[in-house]
Amino acid sequence: MFLLRHNPGMGPRRASASPVAMAWFRCLLFISIAAGFASLAEETKHWAYLPLTTHTPPVQGGLTWAQTPVDHFVLESLKRRGLSPAPPTDKRTLLRRVYYDLIGLPPTPEQLAAFLADPSPDAYRNTVEALLASPRYGERWARHWMDAAHFAETHGHDQDRIRTNAWPYRDYLVAALNADKPYARFIQEQIAGDVLFPTDPQATIALGFLAAGPWDESSLRDIREDTLDRQIGRYIDRDDVVTTVMQTFASTTVQCARCHDHKFDPVTQDDYYALQAVFAGVDRANRVYDADPGVHVKRQELMRLRRRVLAVDTNLLQSSAVQADVRAWEKRLATAPTPWTILSPRSFNATSGARLELQDDGSWLAAGAPADKDTYTLSAEVPGPALSAVRLEVLRDSRLPNSGPGRAENGNFHLSEFRAWIFEPHAKAGRRLPVRWATTDFEQKDWGIHKAIDGKEETAWGIDPQEGRSHTAVFEFEQPQKVAKGSTLVIELLQLHGRGHTLGRFRLATTDAPEPTGAIPEAVQLALARSDNARTLEEQSRLAAYVISGRVSRDLAKLPAPSLVYAAASDFEPDGGLRPSNGPRIVEVLRRGEITKPIHPAHPGTLACIVGLPSRFQVQDERDEGDRRAALARWLADPANSLTWRSIVNRVWHYHFGRGIVGTPNDFGKMGATPSHPELLDWLAIWFRDEAKGSLKQLHRMLVLSATYQQGNDNPDAMTAASTDAENTLLWRMNRRRLEAEPVRDSILMASGQLDLRMGGPSDQQFELQPGIHVTPKVDYGKFDLEGNAGHRRGIYRFLFRTLPDPFMDALDCPAGDQLAPTRSDSVTVQQALALWNNAFVARYAERFAESLQRTAPNLEAQVSLAFKRTLSRDPKPIELEQFVRYARESGLANSCRLLFNSNEFLFIN
Repeated sequence: MFLLRHNPGMGPRRASASPVAMAWFRCLLFISIAAGFASLAEETKHWAYLPLTTHTPPVQGGLTWAQTPVDHFVLESLKRRGLSPAPPTDKRTLLRRVYYDLIGLPPTPEQLAAFLADPSPDAYRNTVEALLASPRYGERWARHWMDAAHFAETHGHDQDRIRTNAWPYRDYLVAALNADKPYARFIQEQIAGDVLFPTDPQATIALGFLAAGPWDESSLRDIREDTLDRQIGRYIDRDDVVTTVMQTFASTTVQCARCHDHKFDPVTQDDYYALQAVFAGVDRANRVYDADPGVHVKRQELMRLRRRVLAVDTNLLQSSAVQADVRAWEKRLATAPTPWTILSPRSFNATSGARLELQDDGSWLAAGAPADKDTYTLSAEVPGPALSAVRLEVLRDSRLPNSGPGRAENGNFHLSEFRAWIFEPHAKAGRRLPVRWATTDFEQKDWGIHKAIDGKEETAWGIDPQEGRSHTAVFEFEQPQKVAKGSTLVIELLQLHGRGHTLGRFRLATTDAPEPTGAIPEAVQLALARSDNARTLEEQSRLAAYVISGRVSRDLAKLPAPSLVYAAASDFEPDGGLRPSNGPRIVEVLRRGEITKPIHPAHPGTLACIVGLPSRFQVQDERDEGDRRAALARWLADPANSLTWRSIVNRVWHYHFGRGIVGTPNDFGKMGATPSHPELLDWLAIWFRDEAKGSLKQLHRMLVLSATYQQGNDNPDAMTAASTDAENTLLWRMNRRRLEAEPVRDSILMASGQLDLRMGGPSDQQFELQPGIHVTPKVDYGKFDLEGNAGHRRGIYRFLFRTLPDPFMDALDCPAGDQLAPTRSDSVTVQQALALWNNAFVARYAERFAESLQRTAPNLEAQVSLAFKRTLSRDPKPIELEQFVRYARESGLANSCRLLFNSNEFLFIN
């Protein structure tokens, strides 16, 4: 197209285009753009992005077989292909099927006998109702959701640290499903529950969904904030969040648009980065909540106020109410200063052997050879009838390195912990004085004063780079402590970081003032030194921030200790290099996904392919990250969002029938499967949304009460049907399915009489934990005590380790949590056979099973019969009884039990 022109005097150069060539180029460019628009238009016509369509169940000719509207759609599809459904299965098989589907456990022999003996036409329906009302239902279906969210309790990656507080999200799922929380609310809580339902503590716990996946501690915590790798890590981490949200709730592979517009679906790069911008203000961290709704609301209000102060919200700090509080505080400071009494210790002890020398001003100077670490213990008489705070002044001294006030080479110190006790006369033991909060006039970055009262000896207060200067810290107790006359105050100053970071010169004082003034930072002192009218706007804001943050800290300290959940958080305790962002970070649209090639900032939003819903969000306050998540939560839960409602009914269908109406539950795009029953999918989505009001239990009823679900595995016309529909996508029979890992394990425990049905709480670590020199601990599953309490609860309460999964559960295809698992592998392998026969868990509980049978049944024949009923939900056939009794006599009853655990009939649902 382009003609090369060469100037001999200048050498070769890039060709310039002739007018004809340029005309051709513009023509082709126009055609290409038009084709692109046409392609995009075609993509948006894909069935998944079209609005839901109302369909009437095709009831002609299906009235005698159909039991729910679902059956009419299925029967119509079968008839179009010349097929017919299989006969109903027998009652025993149906009962076992619905028990495992709804609660993940088999029926007991007593439950089976009662069901078989009940001739009522409502017997099955009544059973379904009982199962849906069982607390076991929430446990069963929460495990499915945990697969979809790739939940686990360690970070994954190269530093697979344990998440101690991940388990409350699991308990939230169990409770929410048992309560049949409407699905729209269920969505909104997991995306923005803290914003949309601030008075409900469970809605905050629900944010564990956004933090359920892997997290790269190396990139997001342990490297410097200003590095390129840190920024790359954030984009990758948000990619996991966006992928999880959109695949789980909307069955859309938006992550394919990270480097370019989606090649197959109507998802642009702008859409993808708009979704990243939604989550630009949250990190994965331990988030506080309170089980008591009243306390929860109060704490969240105070934390929101503190965030506004940290963000220097001038609308708040310059408001008339806040300025009035500042003036009142200044007046109290001037007219009623806190009285302090300098302590004169009766005794002093240092673990290093150092000695203290009393100075003229009442301070103490450490003498002797500096120690690597030290703990000073001082005791003194309490000067009054009450005690509300202790003031610690660390003082410069020319006799110390760099003039102190510490004994390290640079004059610094590290106060690991401040502790105080009261010993009253004639008391047998002292009582610890709980420190409510602490303040200081200066603190080292990442070494704040609060780290001297956090109960962690590995954290500390330091003063770098302000060595060579005196500083003050005030430690205030939870409430003024009344003390008997003659009582002794004992103070411990722990300095355990090593390298000589111990105190050199210090002074202690006490007060009984009800609201003692804390240590005032230098910048605030400078503002106080100027008259009100002479202060700059910055000084006014700084002073206001100090006063309000102090009040917030006091009020927070008065509340009971909060609980923690590992969740999406914008306000949390810093952890190493991980700290709150104080507002949404800037997210750029990246050319080909490269961090060094930003195109333009992304505006928070979502997909543009859903007709009638906004693709970009109007947020009220750009600094409030919660508005963004709330907008996405509303978009996902909107009745007009066809992706959302199709996705959930398909997901539930998959778990009941072994395959979804769409065989790719996480991908409704062009590269995913097409619906086997498109009219049924839309009818079910509309019915679930409008008539069932988002009730998942109603959806379960609709499906398990259908004649389609109650079919047998065998169809008289199986040969013909298989040649027409080999994969049984039209459901001419019920699919046979293998039990997942958890029901296998739970059924073994249940058969042996060892299943513990305690619910909730921290997960059971079914391994021996051996912390090593690396962040990822050493884990030994072989040394776990199988007889201990941690081995008896249901599989959902088992601790989930990403990089170190339980070998037994792994062999049975239990996901490790490193990838989203909308469906589980259904493999049949040699490893499974070896695990089910040789694993210590199976062998041990086969023994317990045999012991239980021997206690319950009078002879070997009765014991074998009962074993069949507990494992296979049926009596043994005569030949089976004869063979198992003979085998039990030869090899022991425990081995007969183990044989049943290894049978196909035990491991598969017909």
